[in-house]
Amino acid sequence: MSFLPNIVGAHLVFEDEGRVLLGLRPPDALFAANVWHVPAGHVERESARACAVREAGEELGITVAEPDLELVHIVHLLDADDAVPRLQLFFRVHRWHGEPQLMEPDRCVEWRWWPLHALPDPTVEYTVAALEGMTHGRPYTDLGWLR
Repeated sequence: MSFLPNIVGAHLVFEDEGRVLLGLRPPDALFAANVWHVPAGHVERESARACAVREAGEELGITVAEPDLELVHIVHLLDADDAVPRLQLFFRVHRWHGEPQLMEPDRCVEWRWWPLHALPDPTVEYTVAALEGMTHGRPYTDLGWLR
């Protein structure tokens, strides 16, 4: 077996009264066009928590502090046989300052709060898996891997 790097994604789970914040991706998006997804981004040369904080500001105009993030679910994803594996980290946000705004309209056309038990269709598959896992207290999901 050979070494293969994985891409790491940091995802933010904002909850309010049983609802979760999702953004609708634009129709011309390279990933998940016209599909709902939590705020997220690729970890660059930074910690996953630092990435989540950065993305909250860049995507939503919201201020989040690293201590207010709790790792609640991990998805290890292989989209296709020839795809680069992805490790998706989901952080529950316990406190934040500000209200969601459209900061990057080329990446998200709308932010909306959805009941956790009634997510919109379509929602990114691995996001649904993470939210369901989180709700049921499961810390890990793998998707797309051959067994």
